[in-house]
This record gives sequence, structure tokens and C-alpha cells, in this order.
Amino acid sequence: MNKIVIACVTLILFSCGSTTKSVKKPLFEVLTQQNDGGARIRFFEVLSETREIKMLLNDDNLKKKIKPTDVNTCNFIILNMGEKNANGYSITIGSVEETSDKIIFTTKEKEPRTVHSAEPIFVYPYAIVKINSKKEIVFK
Repeated sequence: MNKIVIACVTLILFSCGSTTKSVKKPLFEVLTQQNDGGARIRFFEVLSETREIKMLLNDDNLKKKIKPTDVNTCNFIILNMGEKNANGYSITIGSVEETSDKIIFTTKEKEPRTVHSAEPIFVYPYAIVKINSKKEIVFK
């Protein structure tokens, strides 16, 4: 009788054990999107090497969002919209598609509806995106 009770209690304890689910990371994360502070020229750049990513780790706003080990599993994209003559411009992700061998990346650019400025103002919109994959990135 004792053996049956012990067997039932053991069965109940093991069947109620916690299960761990692996949390799947999203394909991408926008680390920052700023209306000013980027480069004067329009360009998109993929950072995939340790020395390139160390540059991001030195940025006070980004170092809390990036781990040094991300260089092994992630790529980063810098999106620079270039010089613009008014506030209200921005650049971000249009879409991100993953295929078996690459990531297809499309940007989305926003312009102000109207430009109201007595004097010209110059801004340099940019965004930095973390891609949780080491696959080749293709801009569309």
C-alpha cells in the first residue's frame, strides 16, 4: 500500500513539474530612430564584424540594448536618410522578410506634409536596427 501511495505522489509531482519554453527572438528590433544626428549623405550599412559592432557598444544610448555576444548571432543596420532641410523627416523599417538564405530589408521614409521655416534648418535622420540573424541582408 505504501508503495502505491509513493508511486502516485511521485507521478503527481513529476507531471506537475514546470516546463520551459524557449522564447523566440523577433527577427528585428529598432534600437534607435532619431530625427537628427545621422550622416550628411544617404546610405544604408550592414555591420556584422566585431570591430564595427564595438562602435555601437560605445554609444551611451545603445550599449544597454546590445550585448557583446550579439556579434555572433546578429547583424546591425544603420539607415541614414541624409541631409534634409526641415524637421519632420524620418527613416525606419518598411518590411523585413526572411528567406532560407537571406533577409530582405525595405526602408520606409517619412517626409513632412509642409515645410514651415523662415530660415533653413538642416537635420540628418537615421535609425539603427538589430537583425537577429547572420544571414545576408539585401536591401530592396
